[in-house]
Amino acid sequence: MNRKLLYAVPAVVLAGFIPLESQIVSSQTFQQSWSRARDPGVRGGAAGAGGHIAGLTYNEIKFFELGLEDFKEVENVADGLGPRMNLDGCGSCHSQPAIGGTSPAVNPQVAFAEAANPSQLPAVAAFIRVDGPIRETRLVKNPDGTPDGGVTNTFTITGREGANGCNLAQHDFAGEIANRNIIFRIPSPVFGAGLIEQIPDATILANQVANSSQKRALGIKGRPNIFVSGRTISGVANRNGNDGTITRFGWKAQNVSLLLFSGEAYNVEMGITSELFQNERDQTPACHTAGQFPPVPNDTQNFDAPDALTGTTAIQNFANFQRFLAPPTPSTDTPGGASSIASGRSLFTSTGCAYCHTPTLRTGNSTVAALRNQNVNLFSDLLVHDMGDGLADGVSQGSAGPREFRTAPLWGLGQRLFFLHDGRTKDLVEAIQQHRSNGSEANAVVNRFNDLSDIKQKDMLNFLRSL
Repeated sequence: MNRKLLYAVPAVVLAGFIPLESQIVSSQTFQQSWSRARDPGVRGGAAGAGGHIAGLTYNEIKFFELGLEDFKEVENVADGLGPRMNLDGCGSCHSQPAIGGTSPAVNPQVAFAEAANPSQLPAVAAFIRVDGPIRETRLVKNPDGTPDGGVTNTFTITGREGANGCNLAQHDFAGEIANRNIIFRIPSPVFGAGLIEQIPDATILANQVANSSQKRALGIKGRPNIFVSGRTISGVANRNGNDGTITRFGWKAQNVSLLLFSGEAYNVEMGITSELFQNERDQTPACHTAGQFPPVPNDTQNFDAPDALTGTTAIQNFANFQRFLAPPTPSTDTPGGASSIASGRSLFTSTGCAYCHTPTLRTGNSTVAALRNQNVNLFSDLLVHDMGDGLADGVSQGSAGPREFRTAPLWGLGQRLFFLHDGRTKDLVEAIQQHRSNGSEANAVVNRFNDLSDIKQKDMLNFLRSL
């Protein structure tokens, strides 16, 4: 079967419910209100991303190339797509500025709906737009008022080739919007994910307590996500409930490894089962009769394959692609010139941004030599932080609460089109200001940015867009 992942990490939401029409606004509105400097915009030139990390062996490169092929592939119903899904391929979501990135300029969800089942498009038109970000939807509460937070897929296979009478009603998104019960996430880039996976727990915890007095003075309290599973209490922030290790992938740092991340996305975003997630999320009997539910998972190990390369599963291929995918290459002189970027880097530290967006962590030991003892210039502490009412989404994952999010890695930021977990803005200045709201750990740092002179703000924005 064709094989692939969709959102290797999808994307998040409407917090405290901001009206849909207010989420993507003109940059001028916010810059006039909050800042004299303007976002220099998406950095042009080569993508500087999408290839494999340096130092891989011949065989590791072959596994990367196979993973890349799977990641770029488009699924169909015969491959197991559906019965509910958000899109039909990993690479469709993760494509800006190169494969492995995030939402492109033209949202492929619109063409996906129009090509096979255009009747489903009007129901999501309020939040799925051609010039907007790819969006995954989640509901805050169940009909009985209990917490939900799970993915509610945007589309169904109804009307698509191979559906064979599997007729499913689309969710009442309009009703959820009216009830202020819907949130969104956008795909996050997976560049350098293998390096992030190899950062030891001890390194993350040591960085958490570093500069503690300075962080405390600014109100910064980030933590790993304490997870309680039955009687098992890890007791240390952001830890996986059963084995006590620190989770680090996803908007709320909810996934511990790239294999888990890949298998979950394959099942949740595309509706394709695997040996890691064996059951269909929608088990409507009529779709079972139509042959939508095979007696075994869609993606399984081929024990009769002639070699390890051709015997790997799709989710293993996705994980290998991400594991060996190089981090983006920053620019040394664009935008604004080398001097402005250097000044902005210094200001990034002095204002306090670097306390959460830690410039560099380091990997530990690894079976892959190219990942072993490497600097990881991710600009994240991989902790979750309280971002206040303004970014709150009402959803908990593990013990990351409704206002908490993982510090988003900033590498590659210079070529991103949409910002924040729900893609509510294209403007970097607004994204900074959105970190400032009632209860946010970032308030003091944003105030420091706002107190900078025009030229210093410009330098910092140039630095961020150089990443």
